[in-house]
Amino acid sequence: MNSIAQAVPEAALQAIRKLIKEQGFGPGDALPSQRDLAVQLGVSRASLREALSSLSALGVVSVQPGKGVFVQAVEDAPGFAWPFAAQATPLEIFQLRYALEGFAAGLAAVTLTIDALDSLEDNVEAMRKVLKASDFEAAARLDFEFHQRILLASGNRAMVSILSASAEVFLESQKLPFIRPERAMETWQEHRKILRALARRASASAQKTMQEHVRNAALRTGIAFVTPVAP
Repeated sequence: MNSIAQAVPEAALQAIRKLIKEQGFGPGDALPSQRDLAVQLGVSRASLREALSSLSALGVVSVQPGKGVFVQAVEDAPGFAWPFAAQATPLEIFQLRYALEGFAAGLAAVTLTIDALDSLEDNVEAMRKVLKASDFEAAARLDFEFHQRILLASGNRAMVSILSASAEVFLESQKLPFIRPERAMETWQEHRKILRALARRASASAQKTMQEHVRNAALRTGIAFVTPVAP
């Protein structure tokens, strides 16, 4: 899949946000039918569905099969300060993490030691406690540590080197999803799912659940990206 094709659903997502804002749609209002929206925005139905799925995950719209698409919240994309703009955008970092950490999780499922697994279990439990206390700064650090331990467990020194050289950028990206406190527990739930796959030594499942987690974290930040589809 080329980069232009990958950008279409994200462009559609932003166009729908703009439509909601500029045409005065409010919570509970129905948007035009998906057929009409696709024509109006000049995108395929597949790209439109991808954009609506992302907006649904962000809580902006509700897609109700057989009924339509309804506005849930009128809001701009979440605002946040990103101090590493000269190096890479948050979108680019999430895309890198999707590829890098998914593969690392698949490797770690095979190579992870019992001690390393115990450390990950302790980390997941610690995150549950700090999130209950609404300590999102501590949660972000634990999030970074969780991912760092999996990269280390993969045994791939090149990937560990990338992490070490860009540790501050990775950590900052892991703070971003916590701008939505009401969805913070989703990070913990996804970490538990990854941990279960690692404990089962299920390499393919560990890779898939890690990739889903990184993509969901991006969505909680307000960033949607499309991944290549195998031919």
